[in-house]
Amino acid sequence: MIIMDKINLEQLETFGNSAIYFGIKLLIAIGILILGFWVVKRIMKSMKKMMEAKHIDPSLKTFLTSTMNILLKILVLVIVFATVGIEMTSIVAILGAASLAIGMALSGTLQNFAGGVVILTIKPFEIGDLIETDSGHLGFVKGIMIFTTRIRTFDNRIIYLPNGSLVNGALTNHTKEGRRRIDAVFGVSYGDDVAKARELLIEILANDKRVHKSPAPAVYLDNLSDSSVDIIVKFWTDFDFYYDLRYDLTEKVYNEFPKNGLNFPFPQMDVHFDKIG
Repeated sequence: MIIMDKINLEQLETFGNSAIYFGIKLLIAIGILILGFWVVKRIMKSMKKMMEAKHIDPSLKTFLTSTMNILLKILVLVIVFATVGIEMTSIVAILGAASLAIGMALSGTLQNFAGGVVILTIKPFEIGDLIETDSGHLGFVKGIMIFTTRIRTFDNRIIYLPNGSLVNGALTNHTKEGRRRIDAVFGVSYGDDVAKARELLIEILANDKRVHKSPAPAVYLDNLSDSSVDIIVKFWTDFDFYYDLRYDLTEKVYNEFPKNGLNFPFPQMDVHFDKIG
């Protein structure tokens, strides 16, 4: 009986020591948790101030701060679990396997996510720019999100483009430089006065305030086609006037050339008959 009581006392003492030891570790873990979350909060506050000072894009700032906040808090929880004594090897292995499976399932989404980070960081285009993709989409940028970019076409359609394809494919930004060169070709009939056509084109461009004076417009005899003598005109203008100016020039040429004895050629074919016998 005395021996049994001695064993029970030893077990009770062992259990008590274990409980005290676990309680101490639990208190330390709680302290680490509180202190860790406080440190994370301070880090995030400093990170936001730094991004504001560097004028980082609001979309990228929100994404980076939220991602960093989650990662830092996960790190704190891992330290807390390790302090309590929870075996992390199995948990890490399970999380790793789950991350791999999720990554494979969301490979396209992750590619778009990475593309969004690149776009928001490098800024190959901004809100309001006119862009054209290698798949033929042309429109004004209306919004840049983490996974997609939203554009509005000239006929007022909204298209959502995956950021991954925008980063990995060819992309043309029509408004990045602020001005564009217009190359227009006009044909006159053989026998017409080419010098007169050149003089008239230069006069039309000189009288249009939308045409840049420097570099000066250039007019060249470009090609001797089957039915026409082709004259090419090259000049610069602001992007805002690009399309209207191009259409206006075509209309002015159509109206002014005939008044000055210049004819627009029609496709024609000469047929020769040889007499046999």
